[in-house]
Amino acid sequence: MSERERKESAELAFAAASGEHRLSAEDALVLLEGADILQLGAAATAMRDRLHPEREIRFIVDRNVNYTNVCVSGCRFCAFYRDAHDADAYVLAPDELYAKVEETLALEGTAILLQGGLHPDLGIEWYEQMLRALKERFPIHVHGFGPPEMVHIARVSGISTREVLARLRDAGLDSLPGGGAEILVDRVRAHVSPRKATSDQWLDVMREAHDLGISTTATMMFGGTESVQDRVAHMMRIREVQDEAAEKDAVGFRAFIPWSFQPGNTELAEGEFAGQAASGWEYLRTLAVSRLFLDNVTNIQASWVTQGPKVGQVALCFGANDMGSTMIEENVVASAGTRFMLAREELVRLIRDAGFTPVQRDTLYREVRRF
Repeated sequence: MSERERKESAELAFAAASGEHRLSAEDALVLLEGADILQLGAAATAMRDRLHPEREIRFIVDRNVNYTNVCVSGCRFCAFYRDAHDADAYVLAPDELYAKVEETLALEGTAILLQGGLHPDLGIEWYEQMLRALKERFPIHVHGFGPPEMVHIARVSGISTREVLARLRDAGLDSLPGGGAEILVDRVRAHVSPRKATSDQWLDVMREAHDLGISTTATMMFGGTESVQDRVAHMMRIREVQDEAAEKDAVGFRAFIPWSFQPGNTELAEGEFAGQAASGWEYLRTLAVSRLFLDNVTNIQASWVTQGPKVGQVALCFGANDMGSTMIEENVVASAGTRFMLAREELVRLIRDAGFTPVQRDTLYREVRRF
């Protein structure tokens, strides 16, 4: 990129940061492919500060609970799933689940992220019973499942995804995570997760959730088999659904979490992806562009779980306003050979050392404790 092109890309980034210009897909591609990384970080920081002038960085204390590792999807990027007949396949017994929730509450956690595989034998009634039992016993926010699970439960149960969402909401589901998005381009999905929900199905479930008053998040797993054009297409589809929610005055995506694919122990670890993973700089560039492009999503979350705490801290200078979860428990990324864990005190220190006020939040971004 020439000096003139660098100057033009910087002007483009700062115009987006100030709210004077909404980035097009072509603009985002220019920034992803060639903008100066430090100028990009400065622009994303300027936009974050415009949206969040309070100079606070939020985080949550919660736990990832995988209620089963049995999954028929067989995603090539996943090292966690098992077939039902495998010796280490499991479905958590109720007492095991309750013990995890009790420990979470004892550690001053406020929520569980409840996710599993696409189990071939679990219908809607099983999920309703699990949710009701949890809510009867514990004052815990259940941030649970995801669009692929909703599509699968609907198929197993012979009902619509809208009915699945409504019934689970009524049974105790509080919000829906953005899991299973990967890249919302079906050509890519056909390669990495051919038996999972299509991009249209993923987006339609999110639209239905918003219509039903269920708050959601959105994710993007990048650095695998997609192109930078695919990343832009993914972000464009998220922005479009968020625009639709705003037009209908519906709840929408409260946060966007881009995270980098970890190939270890997966089918993609061989061949052209052997030993490859998105670099820290590539992650920061993608994070900054997502902040500038998704002008209608309030919160952008740093993914220290895949990049490590130091890069997570640097992400606070590339547009992120949230450090995500302390991750009392995490199994899926760990199965791919990447295991970063942080105590709340360490997360607070990282935020404070970066020059911000640490604030513990709940799932819906309400303040729990200020440090």
